[in-house]
Amino acid sequence: MAIDVPPGWTDDGQALAKTFDRGSFNGAIAFVNAVATVANQLDHHPDIAVSWKEVTIRTWSHDVGAITERDAALARAIDVL
Repeated sequence: MAIDVPPGWTDDGQALAKTFDRGSFNGAIAFVNAVATVANQLDHHPDIAVSWKEVTIRTWSHDVGAITERDAALARAIDVL
């Protein structure tokens, strides 16, 4: 089943990924905390990398070893932040 990849996210065949520029280190950390809240609500947890003002999110469904609709749903929820 094909996954509808949200705009701005890339599908590298292993994960959905997107980098967000949050303007400052504090903005990046606040964003990470917001992502953590959403991830906990959805019970689906991405890999998160912080590099000063940028946050890179990668999500895939570890239990099935593939990108699933859960990843697309998480990506859409993160985009709302």
